[in-house]
Amino acid sequence: MGRVLLTVGGSDSSGGAGIQADVKTFAALGFHGTSAITAATAQNTLGVRRVYPLAPEAVASQLEALVEDFEISAAKTGMLSSAEIVSEVAGFFERNDIPLVVDPVMEAEAGGRLLDPQALDILRERLIPLARIVTPNIFEAEAITGVRVSDEKSALQAASAILDMGAEAAVVTGGHLQGTDFLVTSLGHIEISGRKVVGGNHGVGCTYSAALTAFLGRGWDLKRALVAAKKFAAASVNESFDVGRGASPVNPLGDVLERAIGSTS
Repeated sequence: MGRVLLTVGGSDSSGGAGIQADVKTFAALGFHGTSAITAATAQNTLGVRRVYPLAPEAVASQLEALVEDFEISAAKTGMLSSAEIVSEVAGFFERNDIPLVVDPVMEAEAGGRLLDPQALDILRERLIPLARIVTPNIFEAEAITGVRVSDEKSALQAASAILDMGAEAAVVTGGHLQGTDFLVTSLGHIEISGRKVVGGNHGVGCTYSAALTAFLGRGWDLKRALVAAKKFAAASVNESFDVGRGASPVNPLGDVLERAIGSTS
């Protein structure tokens, strides 16, 4: 099994989501995390103040440096910011056969747009067809497909529409649907049940997709990886840090720390 994962996304200055959440999650699950930063955000737990996209060539340079040196087991995309960056990232994954999780990040948990509207067409046409799985919440699923998602039937309809765009699988995550996720593949659909978890949720979407990337990087089948990622994300909410005045950041390393401390007591 390879030990290297890649995340392509934005930097969260508050440390709760984006690249920071992804790398913490990769580490907690036993991988070395590499990253290509697409944008710097000025944000905190109350919301995003400003977004500063990197030049597309800067994103491309990071990606090429990483693939030159590392054997990457799996990758995920998060915040891609602009149409030009989506195009650059899609080109990279067209050239490099790496299992890919597309987390179509559009808005921050605490508020603030993270993807330009004009980037959606390129996301649909070039990046989604490369995905092993796409992981939208209900609002992202609606934006991608135009399907109003409010229940199981509409969630499955939206996921099926994403498959029609070329993805191997799509899961509409259930944070806004009583905790149940809805997975659609070419073989049919599966419900992955869950429940609402009490705790801070800043970065939970990033943590979920990063955990899914890690479990797929282990070679696990899709259903097993999804169930494990859901449990991991829930645990990170349970262990969330009560900091800031807004949505508290999740804590992907909480269980790891507890086990380490427990082993020395």
